[in-house]
Amino acid sequence: MTSPSLPEPGESRFPRLRLMMLATLLTLCVALWYLAAHLLRGESDIDWHLATLPCDLHRGACSASLGEGRTLALSVNVPGDIHALELLPLTVRVDGVEVQSASVDFIGRDMDMGLHRFPLSEQDDGRFEGIGQVPICTDSVMPWQAQVVVETPDGRLGSRFDFTVERSLP
Repeated sequence: MTSPSLPEPGESRFPRLRLMMLATLLTLCVALWYLAAHLLRGESDIDWHLATLPCDLHRGACSASLGEGRTLALSVNVPGDIHALELLPLTVRVDGVEVQSASVDFIGRDMDMGLHRFPLSEQDDGRFEGIGQVPICTDSVMPWQAQVVVETPDGRLGSRFDFTVERSLP
């Protein structure tokens, strides 16, 4: 009758257990990262409105009707196309509602590129201005979304404008 052999000192009896624990820990870290990213964006209380089509931020301002005669428009004031890592003068204009603050987020549509939020400074006449920047991506063509959120006395209003950035070849 043979007895089961004991592992040598320092040798794990369950070598796969450590691997499973490591995989579980990594999965938990990724899930927490996604949760933190979602909470930082804080979009649950925003009243979203569709962009008015056609919309091409490369060629001019894009707008959205916020209902009840209210409008929001975003323009990226660069000559030609929008390029990654280029400083982008941003202008948000809101008509028909009092706005306390405005910001623009650049969100990767097909790939999580992190949070790129650019608060804008109030000018006059419902106009907000600031500087933004689209980060570089390894893809030659990267689809982005500009999310404009304005804070009003009645809550937060927003709209999303899609655009694409092509990577410049050196």
